[in-house]
Formats: sequence, structure tokens, C-alpha cells
Amino acid sequence: MARRGSKQSRTKHTAALMIFKFPPISGRPLWRSAAVLVLIWPLGLTVSAQEGSPSAPHTPSALPSLGDAASQTLSPMAERRLGDRIMRSILRDPDVIDDPLTLEYINDIWQALLTSARQRGEIGPDLEASHAWRPFLVRDRSINAFALPGGYIGVHLGLLAMTGSPDELASVLAHEMSHVTQRHIARMIGDQQRQSWVSIASMVLGALAISRNPQAGQALMVGGQAVAIQGQLNFSRDMEREADRVGFGILGDAGFATAGMAQMFEHLQQASRLTDDNSFPYLRTHPLTNDRIGEARSRMGLNGWQVPATDRDAARLVLLARHALLAARARVLADPRSVSITPLTHPTVPKDATALQTVALHYMGAVASQRLEDRAGVAASLKQARAAALALPRPQQAAIARLLALEEADVQVDGRQPVLAAATLSASVEQDPNSAARVMARPELLLAARIALNLPDARDNRAAWNDAAMHLQTHVSTHAEDASAWTALSALWQRLDQPLRAVRAEAEATAALGDLPGAIDRIEGARKASRRASTADAIELSVMQSRLRTWQRQQREDLAEEGGH
Repeated sequence: MARRGSKQSRTKHTAALMIFKFPPISGRPLWRSAAVLVLIWPLGLTVSAQEGSPSAPHTPSALPSLGDAASQTLSPMAERRLGDRIMRSILRDPDVIDDPLTLEYINDIWQALLTSARQRGEIGPDLEASHAWRPFLVRDRSINAFALPGGYIGVHLGLLAMTGSPDELASVLAHEMSHVTQRHIARMIGDQQRQSWVSIASMVLGALAISRNPQAGQALMVGGQAVAIQGQLNFSRDMEREADRVGFGILGDAGFATAGMAQMFEHLQQASRLTDDNSFPYLRTHPLTNDRIGEARSRMGLNGWQVPATDRDAARLVLLARHALLAARARVLADPRSVSITPLTHPTVPKDATALQTVALHYMGAVASQRLEDRAGVAASLKQARAAALALPRPQQAAIARLLALEEADVQVDGRQPVLAAATLSASVEQDPNSAARVMARPELLLAARIALNLPDARDNRAAWNDAAMHLQTHVSTHAEDASAWTALSALWQRLDQPLRAVRAEAEATAALGDLPGAIDRIEGARKASRRASTADAIELSVMQSRLRTWQRQQREDLAEEGGH
């Protein structure tokens, strides 16, 4: 399930670079010290004390005159094409991972922010229609998030692991979203009218490789790029202020506590004091953290630190519980090395830990033990987590029971116990009053498919294969970018003796992972092998031909841009 991608990105003359050394989490160094290049707008939120609060009458943010001409140079559709081209390369990197539970949580917060941005008028019809508005996960222990052209948002697992509340995480996502809604990428790239979009994409992708080699990155930064980078710093700071102003409003209108932004600043300040040696202070793209904290507090007003009344609501309680457990999960997933995972299998629970903190620590132990294939350790940790959860409010108990059940079923599948895993998953779903929605939730869909595929290859199991295939087919009809779902669907169609549909699903998965030539080869091979197609196969071949034309057109456009460059 794990796939990987961009650690960070940059554009050559349109980007300002920044150096981070990554802070420890819970006082323990979680990442080797490294210099990493990040996109134009790394995790740096700045808010202006002079701006109004979110409660003030809102009008959609107008682009300042500084960006008017540039924003017209790169149309929304052209920006999306650029983003798609970059993502097709990023998605091949194993550090872009698809962890269904974590991605579901990130996406739920993202969707709440999107709804807020739409209601506020930040997302107009042109951006709504053209942009992907899609977050993705990066297996990296550094604390960062970044925006790419076309509405793609990269979220490092280290960011989720260090945030103490959903509000802190949402403040970062709102900031990155605002970079997209305010057309900051279009403005920056628009200044480089002589460069093709594929040239820009190539430079962004080049930074991904450089980010893996700190020495190479450092050599680049002390070279000829520094002058061009310095010339963009003030412009980038203006963008940071605009993104913070807009993001702050989106955050509050989405129902999150606006104190989350200031709290996020404080975390960054503490991390910076611990690890930042100020080697390249001139490359900073935003003011010092002290300034940002003060401005965020000023924007919040006198009552900003009060706990929202919604903290007593069931939905809020569920959100807090999900954040606690999934932040713990992110700590395990962020670094797959056994030397990093082993200490997490038996966490020390502080004497003053709350019940939720205790549950989260034991859940982390279960996830870590699973990664080390220690099924006895998983069982022990899940038992401790369930016992601690009894002290929590009932809404939180239900949310936690789901996460623990999915972990248990996942381990049972790994242990070649698909029947037992199916029973665990079924019991978990039946306990949910909204069980119909649970059946179609992505984590449950993908787990059910794994369970079905682990059943013996016998006729008696065709009903289970068919049921899983039908649910996945419904899912991919509205989520064509879901490579994991397409891959599982391909395997199910093979079990059901439908090779043509299996090849089509495999081609869709390949394309969703950015490999257009591979997807095209699979379709063309299937067409040649199906000289005498049945009526059902003819329909499938017609669909495949349509997809083939789409991928061939995308490939021609990519090649034409490369030739022009």
C-alpha cells in the first residue's frame, strides 16, 4: 500500500528556498539532521495584526495589483496541467504513501476547509472546475506541508505527528489552501513568461532528488541560485501574509478553533530554538516565529483562547479522539526503519496522562508491533487501549473502537486469518449506527478487498470476491485517481475470471500512479489479445479505447512540451 513522493519542491527563479533541521518529537530525535529544500511556501504562517477577525463581514480576497498581470499569464487550466505533470512523477516515489486511515482523516479536515473556502467565495467557478483539490501523504518525519500547482497539497507525516489538536493541523492546511486559492503559483510562474510549464515542472522535480542529498542541496544554495532567490524573498513574504489572512478566515468559518494557528506557531518556535542553527537566515521566506505568534494572537482577539463550546459536542469529541490516535499512528509510519519503530512498541505512559493520551500511546504500540510482525505485541497493546478507552465519553469510545477493530482485522489478514478478519470487520461495522456509510468508507473497502483476496482460491468464495469487486467498482467510478482501489479491483477481476476487466483496472492503477506509457502498453496489449470479443468484452474494450485516447493525448502534450523546451 505504501507509495511515495515528494519530500519538497522548488522552482528555479520563481522560488525562495528555506533550510530546516528537523526537531525531535517528545524529546527524542526522530530524524537525522538534514537540509531539505522546500517549495516556495514552506510551513510558515504569517498573519497581519491589522487585518480584521474572521467574524468581520467577509468579501472574497482580491488579488493585489502586484499579481494581476502574472495571474493572467498562467490560466487555471494551465496551472492544473503543470500540477498533473509534476504529480505524475511524484507519485512514483515510494515516499508518497497511501495509508487509508491517515489519508481519510487528512481528507476529512481538508473537505471541511474546502467547504468553508467555497462559502466564503475564495474558490471561484474557474478554480473549482480546474483544480484537483487533493491532499497526499509524504513519509517524512520533518514538520512540513507544501502546495503544488493545480491544488495538490503534500502533508508530511511528521506534521501530523507533532500537532496536538485538529485545529493546529487545520491551520496549516488552510494556509496551504490559500496559496492555491490566491493564485500564488500563477503569480510566481507568470513572471517567467519565457519558460514553458514543463521547464518549471522539471526544476520542481529536480528539487525532489536534491532534497535526498543534503550535500548537493547545500552546494546548490551557496552557488549562483542565491542571488535569484534573495530577489524573491520580499514577494514571498507578501504571499505568506495573504495566505495567512485568508487561511485564518477559512479556518474559523470551518468550525475549527482559531487558537490552533497560534499554537502551531509556538510549536514551530520551540522546534526552531532546539534545532535551527541559522546557517542560512537570508533564505527565510517569512518573519521570525515570535512575530507570527504575536500577530496570530492579535488577530484572535480577547476571547480567542477560550475553549469552543463545540468541544462538548459529540462530533468535536470524535475529532479530538481521531486526531490523538492518528497522530500516534503517524509517528510509526513516518520512519519505517526497525531501529525507529522498536522503541514505540512499548511506550511509557506518564502518570498524569489523560485517558485519551493513554489510549493513543497503546494504539501507537499496536501499530508499531504490527510493523514488526509481532502479533502478540499487537494483541497486548490493543487490550490495554480498549481498557483505557472505557474512561472516555461514549462518542469517543465508538470512534476509537473502529480504529482498534481495523487494526486488529489488519493484523489478522497479515496472519493469514481472513475468515477471522472478516468477522472482526463485520462486527465493527454492525456496531456503528451509520453502518451503511461505514461499509463504503475507504479504509473498510480496501480492507474488505484484502480479506476477500486472502480467502482460498475456491468456487465457494466467489460471492465474497464479487461483493468486494462491486463495492470497489462503485468507489472508483467517482475516485478514478485511487490507485490502491484499482489494484485490488484488478486482482478481484482475475479471481472472477474476467481478464479484460482485470487488465483495464491494472491500467487505471498504473495511470493513477503517473505511468502513462505503462497504462497505454497494457491497454494496447489487451486489445491485441481480444480479437474475438464477446458482447460484454466489446463494451469493456470500448471503455478501454476511450481511456487509451485520453492517456495518449496527455502523453503527446507532455512530449510536445518537452520538445518545445
